Amino acid sequence: MPETPFDTREFRNALGNFATGVTIITAKGPKGDLVGVTANSFNSVSLDPPLVLWSIDKGSPSLQILEDSSHFCVHILSENQGEQCMAFAKSGTDKFGAIDYAEGLGGAPLLDGCLARFECKSVVHHEGGDHMIIVGEVERYETNEGEPLTFFRGQLGKLAEPE
Repeated sequence: MPETPFDTREFRNALGNFATGVTIITAKGPKGDLVGVTANSFNSVSLDPPLVLWSIDKGSPSLQILEDSSHFCVHILSENQGEQCMAFAKSGTDKFGAIDYAEGLGGAPLLDGCLARFECKSVVHHEGGDHMIIVGEVERYETNEGEPLTFFRGQLGKLAEPE
């Protein structure tokens, strides 16, 4: 029986059936460069020590700065941050020029209006196929009330209202 070729587009569509939250990851490189990327690949790893992970495409222009940064910040987006999500998903634009932000650990930009922020020390990077998996130890965090921005089948959304 001939083997059918693996269809990466169909595989990606199948993965899209897993609804996720949406994050923006920010960092400041050793030369002062600020980076920010949208990611839905965020996950908790351990409570003791407090570890989280996320992954980024190895072809991302932000990868080198993120790998060289001592710290990064994970921002879990609220349902009203769709515009910010899309702005940080684009390459080659000044993502910080028109927004207010504070400076967190290691200089990582801190965005307001999020459901949660996790300021992390970058501890280990693992190659995972066409992505780099970045693990961080949470050194500081905060949480806020609100509803999450979601990602499902390639679309941003929000949780359904209870009936």
